[in-house]
Amino acid sequence: MKTTPLTAVHEALGAKMAAFAGYNMPISYTGLKEEHHQVRNSIGVFDVSHMGEFIIRGREALDLIQKVTTNDASKLKIGDAQYTCLPNDVGGIVDDCIVYRLTEEMCSAGEMAFMMVVNASNIEKDWAWITQANTFDTQLINISGQTALLAVQGPKAIEAMQPLTDTDLSALKFYTFTKDTFAGIENVLISATGYTGSGGFELYVNADRAVELWNTVMETGKPFGIKPIGLGARDTLRLEMGYCLYGNDIDDTTSPIEAGLGWITKTKKGEFISRSTFVKQREEGVSRRLVGFELQAERRVPRHGYPIMDANGATIGQVTSGTLSPSLGYPIGMGYVEEAYKAPGTQIFVQAGRKNLTATVVRPPFYKASAGK
Repeated sequence: MKTTPLTAVHEALGAKMAAFAGYNMPISYTGLKEEHHQVRNSIGVFDVSHMGEFIIRGREALDLIQKVTTNDASKLKIGDAQYTCLPNDVGGIVDDCIVYRLTEEMCSAGEMAFMMVVNASNIEKDWAWITQANTFDTQLINISGQTALLAVQGPKAIEAMQPLTDTDLSALKFYTFTKDTFAGIENVLISATGYTGSGGFELYVNADRAVELWNTVMETGKPFGIKPIGLGARDTLRLEMGYCLYGNDIDDTTSPIEAGLGWITKTKKGEFISRSTFVKQREEGVSRRLVGFELQAERRVPRHGYPIMDANGATIGQVTSGTLSPSLGYPIGMGYVEEAYKAPGTQIFVQAGRKNLTATVVRPPFYKASAGK
């Protein structure tokens, strides 16, 4: 099993460790519910160094990005980040990812540079997919093993961490980034692309400085009650925001149109992989949609794979994610349903063993965050 540069730190802190995407990762420290509220109300730190990072640079770097992703990277200015996905040849999703438009200091004249951040479980798959698509004057560099990543999240994150950098963290807009000295470490990439809905930022640093960064962040955050947070709370936080998790809510068999990701599928930008499929889906419609739903009168949690039924007991879909929302106090979930059942307010039923749980389709986010980005 793989480790991150911070695995020994988590073990020393007594974290509950488990395999996740092939890595030995902290699932929780003091408990999922407590850690969830810690991020919603204060400040917490995640080790997400298992994520993958690719550098794409060269004269035709933008051409490659445009070919393999659905969003329009030509809109990116230096310092911008963009949520997007990698489509396969049949309209499914190889992965969802974030593309960063880097400065051109590492490039020769006429070149551009990007960083693509991908899911840990898909690093090898994504690398192979992009490499086979690279028919351009463009260089690919896999820096995943050399890069550590901390996510400092919560409404107190900016105030707590501001002493560690000259960058005005409060001025860092959502889906932008900068490079600066942070905690005495030069060239830390500081971005605002959070996955929790409670504000904060991410810190990309060379792997050999990860422990130093972690220790400084934890020490500086002590007056604000900073705590380490595991991946269990990361999942409940993202689900309350209605954010997709690859392997659950999206995968190689789901199209971004079905998944409610039409907003990152720019069919007018020019040719890219599976563009014609997405044009057709927009024109003709799709047979299923990813929806959010809540079960306010229930306590039983809808689990991945549970069937979704209509009032007559006919199967109309399947649950992809579900949890007992720590912020709301009742179960929530996401799943694919037939097109006719996608409207908010529609009553559906989740089959949990012999019982059908009554649910109502709602438009995420479930939790309406008032703090941060």
